[in-house]
Amino acid sequence: MKVKADTELSEFERDLLESIAQAKRGEGRVTTPEQIMARRQGRPVGSVKAAPKVPTTIRLSPDVSAAFRATGDGWQTRIDAALKDWLKTHSPA
Repeated sequence: MKVKADTELSEFERDLLESIAQAKRGEGRVTTPEQIMARRQGRPVGSVKAAPKVPTTIRLSPDVSAAFRATGDGWQTRIDAALKDWLKTHSPA
């Protein structure tokens, strides 16, 4: 078992030394503290939709909730789509 641990350690050491060598050559992803802080602030540019969804609480009948949940992940999005479709032919008032 010790041989395996030594092999893993030497692989790690080799990879670490190669990373250091790449950084010294200017290869790879070398960033300044300013770049790191700029990357942390907020969402990436372009990831925010023009009209983000609004969080809300809605009470549904058990059969409607069960039917949509039975369709799997994304059931809330399918309810949103069903309501949008309903709005195409009905007045919300």
